[in-house]
Amino acid sequence: MTKQTSSRSLMFVVNNPAFFLSHRLPIALAAKAQGYDVSVATMDGEAVEAIKGHGLTHYVLPMSRSGMNPLAEIKTLYAIYRLFKIVEPDIVHLVTIKPVLYGGIAARLAGVKGVVSAISGLGFIFTREHKGIDWVRLVTQQLYRYALGHRNSRVIFQNSNDREILGNIGAVRDEQVVMIRGSGVNLEQYAAQPEPPLPITIIFVARLLKDKGLLEYVEAAGMSQRDGKPYRWLVVGNPDPGNPASVTEDEARSWGDRVQWLGERNDIAALYADSHIVVLPSYREGLPKSLVEAAACGRAVITTDVPGCRDAIEAGLTGVLVPVRDARAIYDAVCELAEDTEKRQAMGRAGRALAQDAFDIRKVVQAHLDIYQALER
Repeated sequence: MTKQTSSRSLMFVVNNPAFFLSHRLPIALAAKAQGYDVSVATMDGEAVEAIKGHGLTHYVLPMSRSGMNPLAEIKTLYAIYRLFKIVEPDIVHLVTIKPVLYGGIAARLAGVKGVVSAISGLGFIFTREHKGIDWVRLVTQQLYRYALGHRNSRVIFQNSNDREILGNIGAVRDEQVVMIRGSGVNLEQYAAQPEPPLPITIIFVARLLKDKGLLEYVEAAGMSQRDGKPYRWLVVGNPDPGNPASVTEDEARSWGDRVQWLGERNDIAALYADSHIVVLPSYREGLPKSLVEAAACGRAVITTDVPGCRDAIEAGLTGVLVPVRDARAIYDAVCELAEDTEKRQAMGRAGRALAQDAFDIRKVVQAHLDIYQALER
C-alpha cells in the first residue's frame, strides 16, 4: 500500500487499550500508512504506552467496561462528545458496546462526518431471560437506534445473528451493513505446524469468564481424569476482575490437577503448535479471535453451537459444534477427535484453508480501508 498525503483524520474509540492492540492495531497502522492522521481514545491502562509507541496519538477517556452508574455513564458520554468537538475527526471507528453506544450518540451530536460502528457481540442484555418488562433491554434498544442512526455510517457485523437482532429492532439500515468475519489473523505469525507428539493436548484460550464456557471445560477435564484418559488440558488466560462473569484466582487454583492453568501468555501460536485440539465452549461471541487463530495454526476446533462461535468454523469440516453449557458433550467431542487422528488432522488442514480464505488480516485491513474511503465520498 502506497503512502498518500492527506489531512484526513481517523479516531478509534475502544474501551480497553489492550483490546485495541490485540484486535485493531493492524487496521490503524494501515490507515496511517494511507495518510490518515490516526488517534485512539480508550480508558487508561498499561497498554497506552504501547499505542503511543506505534506513533498513534492517544486520549484517555473516563470509561469503565462494566459499570452502570448513571452519573459515571453520562460523564463518559460527555467526555467522548467533548473530545469529538475538540479534535474534530473526519471519521470515528467505534469498537465494543459502550463506545458504539456512547460514541455513536456523541458523533451525531458533535457533527462527525463519518461513523464506523463495529459490533463484536451484543452482550448479555439481548440473550438473558427476564420475566415481565425488561426496561434495561428496552432502553438499550433505543440507544442502539439513535447511536447507529448516523446518515453517513457503516455498521460492521461479525455474525448474521447480531445483524438480525439489530435489524429487527430497526437499529440498522441495509445499506449500512458490512459483514467482516472477525478481526483477522496474520497467517505468517500463526502458521500451520505439524502436530506435536502425544499425549493429546487440549487448550482453552480466553479470559477466565464463566460465559466463555470455562467451568464446563474444567468439568470435562475432570471427566477425562476420572476415566483415566492420558490427555493434557490447558487453560490460558487470566481472571478479569472488572467483569462480573469472571472467576477468581482462588477458583482457578482450586482446579488442581484437572487442568494446567498457564495464566496470560503472549506466545499463543507456539501454544497451539504444542496442542492437538482447541476448545472454546462460549455462551455467545461476536466472532472469537482465538478460534480464528486456531484455524490459522491448523488445529481442529470444538466450540458451541451459538452465534459467533459457529460462524468461526465450518461445522464438520474444520471443527465440531456442541450444545452450550454441556460438559459431557465437550468431553465426548474431545475423545472422538483424540482417538481419530485422521479426522482431527483433516479438520486442521481445512481450518488453515478457511483462515486463508476468510480470516487473512490483509483482506480484513483492506475491507476497513474501503469502508473509510466510502465514507469520504
